[in-house]
Amino acid sequence: MSSSASPVLPVSTVHSADSQPPVVAVSAFRAIFTHINDYLRNGLSQRRPWAELADSSAFSKPESFSEATLRIRKNYSYFRVNYLLAVGLILAFSLLSNPFSLLLLLVLLFSWIFLYLFRPVDQPLVLFGRTYSDRETLGILIIFSVFVVFLTSVGSIIISAIMIGLGLVCAHGAFRTPEDLFLDEQEPAAPGFLSFLGGAASNAAAAASAPSFATRL
Repeated sequence: MSSSASPVLPVSTVHSADSQPPVVAVSAFRAIFTHINDYLRNGLSQRRPWAELADSSAFSKPESFSEATLRIRKNYSYFRVNYLLAVGLILAFSLLSNPFSLLLLLVLLFSWIFLYLFRPVDQPLVLFGRTYSDRETLGILIIFSVFVVFLTSVGSIIISAIMIGLGLVCAHGAFRTPEDLFLDEQEPAAPGFLSFLGGAASNAAAAASAPSFATRL
């Protein structure tokens, strides 16, 4: 008596694309974070000694407004990184002394990052049961940015801190004599902010080359 065996079918495990984590978006975020870290480390390496910045023997009153302007230009060219750090510290202290404004600014920043910049193009934004297109999401974020910056205390705090920092920088540059500074040295030009954005965008685009997780950068 012969018995017929049922055919054995091959079993294959199919992984859905929706169940995979957005590794490319994470890689793009990591690439931009790495680029920011390298950019900051390169900038800090060009920082001048703070003792040289605060040398009391090098301060004198400028003879005229044109001399003060010339001193500011020379001192900024030499102490550029120190001045930017001073303004940044004043801005950070102003925000830390106003926790509510700092919280609003962080919410705005993370809203742009997670709702628009690093959200996959093929995944529309769904909030409260409604689907929003990219144009609608961008419009909502712009309106929210205008509200946070101009209709709350965030904008006034940022502008006040920057104005105080620029005032201190101009005062130091006008009264600090630059004769003892090596201004004739040919130093490599510091990369601008636009070149920083361009480099970060190119790194993000390279990391997000897969079509299913293409980002808007």
